[in-house]
Amino acid sequence: MARLRIGFLGCGGIANAHARALAQLPQAKMVAFCDIERDRAEHFDREYAGGDAAVYTKFRDMYDDANLDAVYICLPPFAHTNEVEQAAARGMHVFIEKPIALDMRTANRMVRAVAKAKVKSQVGFVFRFGDAVNRVKAMLDSGEAGPAGLAIGRYLCNMLGSPWWRDVERSGGQIVEQIIHLYDLLRFLMGDVAVVQTGLGNFFHRRVRDYTIEDVSASLLTFKSGAFGLVAGSNGGVPGQFVVQYEIIAQNRVALFENANTATVHHTDAGHPHQERIATERDLMLTENRDFLDAIRRQRPTRCPIVEGAKSLELVLAAKKSAETGQPVRLR
Repeated sequence: MARLRIGFLGCGGIANAHARALAQLPQAKMVAFCDIERDRAEHFDREYAGGDAAVYTKFRDMYDDANLDAVYICLPPFAHTNEVEQAAARGMHVFIEKPIALDMRTANRMVRAVAKAKVKSQVGFVFRFGDAVNRVKAMLDSGEAGPAGLAIGRYLCNMLGSPWWRDVERSGGQIVEQIIHLYDLLRFLMGDVAVVQTGLGNFFHRRVRDYTIEDVSASLLTFKSGAFGLVAGSNGGVPGQFVVQYEIIAQNRVALFENANTATVHHTDAGHPHQERIATERDLMLTENRDFLDAIRRQRPTRCPIVEGAKSLELVLAAKKSAETGQPVRLR
């Protein structure tokens, strides 16, 4: 079969990660790159297409001229306008990085456009592709683990990031732009959330100019199943370290994750206590991209379609609203 023609909108750091993955997949051909800074698009052309791709500074020009099968939208959240809708209207499949928007009106517009055009979509929640995550999810979904009662997650780092990242108007804050990975993962494992109650604040960066996002947050989740979740995050952790850890406590299984590929699962069934070690080195980015391309080829669902990206965005926006009002927020 002919290789899928891929274009990139946004040629920054996360786009580099996807392009490196696509370069390993024979079913993909990167044929166009678009960035408001032409030099960055030209660099991608040299690096990933040997100078044979088309380069653009306006995404509509790329959409109209490049004859794309799929587009990778790797823009910061504040830069989203109608790139998804325009791509879907042209029959192009869409990979979009998280968060897909900063408000639900924009997110829902994206979801409707993708559904109307019947194109494939994938949102970049890469933790969903870990071996340990999926082994534990299978235990939960099959009933082997018994009913789940509690999920606990921590996301700790210490960084200033780009100027847009530390500006709440452009990034949405640490929960929306970064810790959303963990909120999405707990949704993936435990199901949708009914109620969220959150507190957040800026404890460590009050003297940093133009730092307007939170650097400490804590959320209590009540899942629709009746189970509970706790998500704690901070940008005041150990410098140079990103700590993303989570635990799932179910009746017959307790899963302690070191990362998406690595977990110790304690079998707590009466009379048969033992532990199981899951440890692989699966390339999550490669797997995520392969899933998207295979879904296009085989006409099957992706692991994380855009409607899932919208649901996780709705959850973190509800968490922020709870912090602002001091009240729990009920989701649909």
